[in-house]
Amino acid sequence: MHQLRTRASSINRALDQIGDKWCILIIQEVFWGINTFSGMLEATGVSRGVLSNRLKWLQSVDCLRKRAANGDPRHPVYHLTRKSIDLYQHALMAVVWEEKHHPPPPEGKVHLFHRSCGRPLQPRLRCGSCRRDVHGRDVSYHPGPGATRDVRDKKVRRRSSLSANEVPGEHSVYRNLINLVGDRWTANVIALAFHGLQRFDEFHKELPVATNILSDRMRFLVRHGVFATQPYQQRPVRYAYELTEKGWDLFPYFLTLLQWGDKWCDPSGAGRPMCLTHTLCGENLHGEVVCDHCGEELRAHHVDFTIGDPA
Repeated sequence: MHQLRTRASSINRALDQIGDKWCILIIQEVFWGINTFSGMLEATGVSRGVLSNRLKWLQSVDCLRKRAANGDPRHPVYHLTRKSIDLYQHALMAVVWEEKHHPPPPEGKVHLFHRSCGRPLQPRLRCGSCRRDVHGRDVSYHPGPGATRDVRDKKVRRRSSLSANEVPGEHSVYRNLINLVGDRWTANVIALAFHGLQRFDEFHKELPVATNILSDRMRFLVRHGVFATQPYQQRPVRYAYELTEKGWDLFPYFLTLLQWGDKWCDPSGAGRPMCLTHTLCGENLHGEVVCDHCGEELRAHHVDFTIGDPA
């Protein structure tokens, strides 16, 4: 009998559309104003064939639209859609995590300015009900109306690694995060850890992935400081994988991605696969990314940014 893998399926609706590392990079570049094929080619370091493939994919899922620049179809530009603009808060949480755990050099630092209150801002994630900051430890989960089985084929290929240093663009402001979550199985493991899973067998029961591939992902996350290992059995030695603070700090990134998937990636109309409760107030959790000064929820057209010297 198949196991109901609700926890895995809840994040995979979004990962199926933009979870690929190159899709993340492309959308990032368009957010920062790079919207031509040649510009993306230079900024991401991707091959022409892969870039062409991902641009076609992002158009097919309505995350990008191609238009002729100045009426010349030979020089198209790519624009965000309403669907991809809704990833803006997700992108802000990526910037927050990157700048905390991998502080960029001055020329790569993102400076945000909130037009509504006229002040520089540091985005923060709060609960829409109680208005308190949200931490992953203060969240509980239960299956929602759209809970489904994860019926993907078993993964047997090894990960296609992308070193942070291989992302060349000066605007690639969350290159280290992409190094972690640009592989869907690594992203799945992190998401499941927020549910309290710690043992290898627990992750393996939730994910249709070969044991050697899962082992590779676990070692990768330990090496990058997302997990710390603690022995829970001596003969043979077995380890629990516990989220570090660096790992817990990824929760806002995943919550905003989950909420985006619930809104835009539910073709059946069945509803959310997973419901979240903010245990500090007992209400259904809806995360809001807000200005740390005025508390207004942040929208792309209300925020100006510079990368590098703010002057």
